[in-house]
Order: sequence, then structure tokens, then C-alpha cells
Amino acid sequence: MPFKPVLLWTDLLLWLLVAGTAIYVWYCYRRPHLAAPWGRVFQSRTAIASTVVLAAFVGMTLADSLHFRPRIGSGSEGAAQYSNEVLSVLDVAFAYLRERRERTYSAPLATRLYAKDQIESSTGAPTRDYPKLTYGGAHLQDESAHGRDIALRAGLGASLAVAAAFLLSLLRRRLSRWRPNVPWSAGLWTFAVLLLLTVPLLVLSTGYHVFGTDKVGQDVFYQSLKSIRTALVIATLSTVTMLPFGVLFGIVAGYFRGWIDDVIQYLYTTLNSIPGVLLIAAAVLMMQVYIDTHPQLFPTAADRADVRLLLLCIILGVTSWTGLTRLLRGETLKLSQLEYIQAAHAFGVSSARILGRHILPNVAHIVIITLVMDFSGLVLAEAVLSYVGVGVDPATISFGTMINAARLEMGREPIVWWSLAAAFAFMLVLVLAANLLADAVRDGFDPRVRVGSVPV
Repeated sequence: MPFKPVLLWTDLLLWLLVAGTAIYVWYCYRRPHLAAPWGRVFQSRTAIASTVVLAAFVGMTLADSLHFRPRIGSGSEGAAQYSNEVLSVLDVAFAYLRERRERTYSAPLATRLYAKDQIESSTGAPTRDYPKLTYGGAHLQDESAHGRDIALRAGLGASLAVAAAFLLSLLRRRLSRWRPNVPWSAGLWTFAVLLLLTVPLLVLSTGYHVFGTDKVGQDVFYQSLKSIRTALVIATLSTVTMLPFGVLFGIVAGYFRGWIDDVIQYLYTTLNSIPGVLLIAAAVLMMQVYIDTHPQLFPTAADRADVRLLLLCIILGVTSWTGLTRLLRGETLKLSQLEYIQAAHAFGVSSARILGRHILPNVAHIVIITLVMDFSGLVLAEAVLSYVGVGVDPATISFGTMINAARLEMGREPIVWWSLAAAFAFMLVLVLAANLLADAVRDGFDPRVRVGSVPV
């Protein structure tokens, strides 16, 4: 085989999560009472637009979650030999960005380095000037055509994006006949805007570093694309980790009350009394000691970085369930006093059935809105933890490591701003889309909210 598949732990969990989501969608589709709230969610233009944006991020994440080791030759006995470097499908697709490294910083769309260095002039005499980049703008015969070339490439990308958006718009009528209540136009317009933003960048990236390069000359656009997977892995896996703790402890404490409630309150109050950053930092450092003392368990650098990323997700999940538990406890205390719950007790319905059939469905909207909001918070938490040096492995590209590297150059003159700006822009779009979708989900699932004049 030309490659050897590699299945990292986070890859496995991500694909299991995708499979679980597909099963849940199919399950809801077959049951009208479960499909109805989601139908109300996607009657919102905001929800459709946010879903399109998040789908683009998820697509990049899944492409970056198919890992392999390329074949580098054959051994003396004909056995295949594979590289120790673990690559992904995304790495192959953007190999031209990954492999084109400059000496050091270069500004976005520049043709020369950002700092002066000693070079030879046209006459052969040494002089101090801005050296030409090895790859950025190397196709130009004359640097005076720099601006014109950028305009032509951007125009070509915009033209391709408009053509693709026009072809997609032809699907609008067919989609409207299939689901007339869904505002498909909002999704198509959002997708068109994404194409207008991304296709010109991709066309420009074939000849330039569109977001510049970092201190070691790596393309910042490539780093931003790779950081998407790290952010979504931490947000999704940490959320899934905290879900059983938050839901179970919250509804059990609010329903049974008494000593069970006291124990659970004591548990999450004690956990909240410990500063979160210190608790996570202590856990990460202990985890790092174990990784350093057991190198035989991690054959490649990718395995080592992946295990640290997975354990960071677990630590964040275990330390983040207290807020959801407190919310569910308060809501369950109120629901347990309502008439239909009292009637269920009078008819001898078991506590397990009451929790599963009456309490849990009526707090589902709180669970969903809290999880989506925590999703955004966990994306930001990774950036903060990596900024202080207790986040992901230094070999893992993330928004936090980009910001941490950029902060060291914020005091220089002229300032190196593009790494920070790129990380901020990608994080802003991701978090904003998640928050807008959370608002739409809350409105669709909250039984007390009315959509128009129809009670939900």
C-alpha cells in the first residue's frame, strides 16, 4: 500500500460521534414528536445560516481526522517501510502550504521578508534590504506587477465562487418543494458568502502567503486551517464528557432532594471552590509526567500529542459539569412540584420512569442550550490554556498556540499582527455561529416559547 492508515484516539471518538449523530438524526426523522422541535429550529434563518458555517468547520475537521503514514520505500526483504510522520487528508490537500516555508516572518501577500537582512545587491556589493521570499510571489518576473497579479487572482477566485453559487441556487426550488417551511435561501446566501471569502483566498494561496508566515516561516493560513480540528475536538469531546455528569447529578439532586441533594451540592461546591485554571494545570502537568516517563507507549509524535489532547478534553469535561448540574437541579426542583408529576406519584409510577419520561424531556432545552454555549466557552478555554502553557502539546497546532506565539512579537516595531488576527477571525466565526445556533435551538425546544401564534 502507498500508505499505512493511522487511527488516533481522537479520530476514533470523532467518527463515533459523527455516527452517533447520524443515528440520532435518523431516529428523530422516524418519530414526528422528536422531529417537530428540530423542524421549528430550522424554520429560523439564523439557524440555517449558522448550520452552514458550522458544517464547513466540521468538514475541515473530518478531513483532518483521516490520518496515515506515507510509504517511503521497501526494506531489504521487500517489506514496506513507512514514514514516522503522520499526515492527514487535509495535509495532502494543502501540501503546497505545508511544505513552503520561508526563513522567518513575512506579511500577508508580501513578496519579501518582514525584516531587513544583509544581501548582495545587483552589483555584488553587500547591502541591507528586505530579502525576497523563496515561495511568496516567486512566480513574478517583475515585482511591479505584484498588485495587478493579486487583483487578477482575487478576481478569478471571486468569479469561480459566483459561478458555483449560481449553480447551487438552481437547487433552491427543488429543496423548497421538499421542505417548504425551511428558509433555504438563507443557507444558500450564507454558502455563497463563504465561497466568496474562501475561493479567492485559495486561489491567492497558490502564489502567496495570504495570511503571512510566522517566526519559523510556516504559512499562517495553513496553521489556521489545522487549528480548526483542535478547537472542535476539544469543544465536542469535552462537552460529551461533561454531559453524563451534569445531567445525572442535576436531575437526581433536584428530584430526590434530602441527603442526596446535600452530597451532590457539596461535591460541586467543593469543585467550584478550586480555581479552574489551577485544577486543570495540575492535572495537565501530572498527565505530562506520565507521558514523559512512558515513551514506549507512544511510537510517534502524533500519538503523543493526540493522547495529551484527549486527556485535556477529559480534564476539561470533568471540571466543567457543575454549571449544568446547578441549572438542572433548580429546574428539576420546580418541575417535581407540578401537578402531572404529583399525579404520576399517586398512580405509583416509578421514579426512574418519571425522570426519563417527564423530567428529562422538560429540561432538554436547558441541556442543549447549555451544551452549545459551553461549546463556545471550551473553544476559548483551549486558547487560554495554551496561552499560559498548559494546553495542547507544543507540536499540536491550535488557536491557543498561535496566540501564544504571536504575543511574543506584539511589542516589536513594526508589530507582527497577522497570526493573532487570523486566529481571532477564525475563532470569532466559529464561536459566533455556535452561539447563534444555540439561540435557535433554545427557541425550538423550550416548551414555553411560542413561535408566531402556535405554542411550542
